Amino acid sequence: MPLTKQEWLALEKKADELRRLSLDTNYWAGSGHIGGAMSIMDMLTVLYHRYLNLKKEDPDWEDRDRFIMSKGHAGIALAPVLVDYGWNDFEQLKTFNHSNSAMGIHLDANKVVGVDASTGSLGHGLSIALGTALAAKTLGKDYKTYCIMGDGELNEGSIWEAGMAAAHFKADNLISFVDRNECMIDGKTEDVMALEPLAEKWESFGFIVKEVDGHNIKELCQAIDFALENKGAPVMIIANTVKGAGIDIFEGDYRWHYGAMDQEMYEKAKASLEKYYAQRKARVEKEA
Repeated sequence: MPLTKQEWLALEKKADELRRLSLDTNYWAGSGHIGGAMSIMDMLTVLYHRYLNLKKEDPDWEDRDRFIMSKGHAGIALAPVLVDYGWNDFEQLKTFNHSNSAMGIHLDANKVVGVDASTGSLGHGLSIALGTALAAKTLGKDYKTYCIMGDGELNEGSIWEAGMAAAHFKADNLISFVDRNECMIDGKTEDVMALEPLAEKWESFGFIVKEVDGHNIKELCQAIDFALENKGAPVMIIANTVKGAGIDIFEGDYRWHYGAMDQEMYEKAKASLEKYYAQRKARVEKEA
């Protein structure tokens, strides 16, 4: 459905709130995967506040849409989303990745409400997501499954095995994303293990591919709308993003795959996010 200016601005506001909450969580934790958290926050905002069919009063609702965070180390992004959604206690964020906390650095589906699969060991999420998508078809259910993968994660062969199966079984109720921030734990993806031509690779596996600016909420919504209307093949949305998006001292730097910040860096990061939000609002005013 078309995105109105009012809806776009509301999503921008929510994305800003969630980026700040993720930054706070990283600071309280002492360290975390802040770079990849910032690169996917727009995707998470759009999914949880526009598309996922969920019941806040019943997190285990049988017919809910499923969301699989294949890049499970980005739990420091998902945890604030699930707290903000009302499914977990805010105070848990202050203990993120601390000893005996329910919120470990890789979120546990048995401990954190709203997590559909425990992930963290990379390469498994698309297989899990395909399983839930095929279960829906087998059971005659209408729910959709969404999955976010990291681009460095695509080095894992199990991703491509799941891709072959998804196309073979025509899993058109599976909507997947690649967080294409071009960085991984120890360098640029194209230096460590080149992925390009990435879109053509997914197309050769039988996916319909949409490439978008992963920090443009309107483009993300248009791609998801297309995927929801599509029949006969799975859709892969390649979201071109920036590692550490919105925090200028981290942006595009693979060394912020994981990191800790002191008080001075934390304050600089908050100030940068404030400027980033102003820029995002200005774009809506120009483009809406």
